[in-house]
Amino acid sequence: MRRLLTLCLALIATLSLSAAKKKALWPDGTPMDPWFADTTQVDLNQLGRRYVVTDYGVSTDSTQVQTQALQRVIDRCASEGGGVVVVPRGTFLSGSLYFRQGTHLQVEEGGRLKGSDRIADFDLRTTRIEGETCTYYTALMNADGLDGFVIAGPGTIDGNGHHYWRQFWLRRQWNAQCTNKDEQRPRLVYISRSSHVTVQNIHLTNSPFWTNHLYRCHHVRYLNAHITSPTEGLKAPSSDAIDIDVCHDVLVSGCYMSVNDDAVALKGGKGTWADRDSTNGPNRNILIERCLYGTVHGCLTLGSESIEDHNVVLRHCHANNANRVLWLKMRPDTPQRYESVSVENITGHTGSFLVVRPWTQFFKPADRADMPLSECRDIQIRDIHMDCNNFFDVGLSDKYRLHDFTFSTIDINNKRGAFDPTIIPGAKVNGVRVNGKKL
Repeated sequence: MRRLLTLCLALIATLSLSAAKKKALWPDGTPMDPWFADTTQVDLNQLGRRYVVTDYGVSTDSTQVQTQALQRVIDRCASEGGGVVVVPRGTFLSGSLYFRQGTHLQVEEGGRLKGSDRIADFDLRTTRIEGETCTYYTALMNADGLDGFVIAGPGTIDGNGHHYWRQFWLRRQWNAQCTNKDEQRPRLVYISRSSHVTVQNIHLTNSPFWTNHLYRCHHVRYLNAHITSPTEGLKAPSSDAIDIDVCHDVLVSGCYMSVNDDAVALKGGKGTWADRDSTNGPNRNILIERCLYGTVHGCLTLGSESIEDHNVVLRHCHANNANRVLWLKMRPDTPQRYESVSVENITGHTGSFLVVRPWTQFFKPADRADMPLSECRDIQIRDIHMDCNNFFDVGLSDKYRLHDFTFSTIDINNKRGAFDPTIIPGAKVNGVRVNGKKL
């Protein structure tokens, strides 16, 4: 798998080289900061002293939950000026861990930081989950208010989610309306109110719930991360690879994602008055590039808890088995504005390519006299070469408005054959070929 991933990413990089030489602009025409072109991994040797956890009282017994012992190493590292907390070869079981300013994490080759399968080993605190600020369980890895935080591999952070998934599906059999909050599960990584964060060359797997959750962060880079959860057999419910929640300036580059939900999902709030809640907010300047997708529900999903997303780019990626590429989830109970979104140079196989539909799962409509009309505008789709079941899966509604979509340089095999951009006011079509026929 690792060799295949390397070859595919090399191919994607080659295909995107000429495009990279062009002046980098966001979809709204504003310049892209040069920061987005820097995919150099952080040199861990420059981050200070190494604190190998087994040198500080952490046992090699893989059956023992060692939350307190691991936390003591993190706290000691912080108190002595910072450095890198190192998980060596072996498996180390833990509940909620909290990183401090100046501390970083490296999981070495053969090392595995593994979450406890008991929810009692995770703390209840005020946190952010599913578009709401509320009391919920913290993640295995937590970082709040940090600048320059680094998580590095090449080892593995393992959520050990099997027990949680089974409990969720059993509860769903008993109650078909069971929500994610009804069957409590921790996330794998939660990073909030932090900046200049790098997550690099790490395996993140088997999360009980969302795998990575960023909230109110900026200048965050995911570089060559390998993010997976089971998509067959006992599936991992809502194990999104990366959830971006009220953030700006985020780069996801060279990553492999195969999870039983969305790959990259933009969050930000939900509900009839979500735009008036100060804990909610927009996402802007999000770049996902040179990524490889296994099985995912959506390569890029805006929603289901999102109120405003601006300048979002998905480019130079390959999908092996995506259910959807661009999914715009429109909640009838939430004012939403998705604009200046670009999807370009995408290859591979997908069920639906573009999906715009009402999203009504667990929504709670309420009366609001001045409810804004949601809209999607300036959506740009270009340089697409894919096999699709349904390229254009778009529905209209009196709850939202679609306008100014652009489709250019597209060559697709489309089983359904449906493509009717005329239903979108201001749609532009140039150089589109469907099933060998030029439109």
